Amino acid sequence: MRSVIAMLVVSTMSLTLLACNRAATDPDRGALPDTQQTTAPGGSRAEPTATPRQPTSSLPLLIFLGDSLTAGLGLDPGESFPSLIQARIEREGYRYRVVNAGVSGDTSAGGLRRLEWAMSDGVPQILVVALGGNDGLRGLSPEQLEENLGAIVTRAQQRRVHVLIAGMEAPPNFGADYTARFRAVFPTVAKRFAVPLIPFLLAGVAGNPTFNQSDGIHPNPRGAEVVANLVWDALHPTLSAAHASSR
Repeated sequence: MRSVIAMLVVSTMSLTLLACNRAATDPDRGALPDTQQTTAPGGSRAEPTATPRQPTSSLPLLIFLGDSLTAGLGLDPGESFPSLIQARIEREGYRYRVVNAGVSGDTSAGGLRRLEWAMSDGVPQILVVALGGNDGLRGLSPEQLEENLGAIVTRAQQRRVHVLIAGMEAPPNFGADYTARFRAVFPTVAKRFAVPLIPFLLAGVAGNPTFNQSDGIHPNPRGAEVVANLVWDALHPTLSAAHASSR
């Protein structure tokens, strides 16, 4: 874990500036988009609308609720890690439709606001929650992060949706106490609700120029493949269990 923190130190300044820019330019992160994915190609925000969506497929949904890391900011649509998971699902013979509900700049509060919309396009069966990165970048309350993630899991489980949580790390510029409390949120929520946990979504990618775009923050296509493999290893047991329970 110390090595993870050391890698994050390299990009602390750019991370903080990015968070400030997003906060200034994206004040309405909770607005509901009108397309299947909550992002346009390249991870930009889609135009919001209040019009409900109509189901576009009878396949059960595998939803990725996240921020720009999920949206695939700076990547072609087929290169985001949710898209790579969709391709892997098809190769493995599972029948799910992946919904990339990633919105650049989103926080856990924004994800909570978007949850019902994200699950409204069919029959949700699995939800991967990959939020918290922007909470950490902005120094938002770990206690509020825990509350938001808990509410997301509660609402999903009330609908009998299988949930998987992906952990994130906060940059060290807010101090050791903050980073420790932030890091502890994810295993705490996972244990409380008995759901699988990916300890760190960017394990093996964060701080490694080989796997990141020029901003040093967002994975490049090779990095997205590393993330997809990490997510698949954690997701596969849930896919199998959900598949078995649906028979």
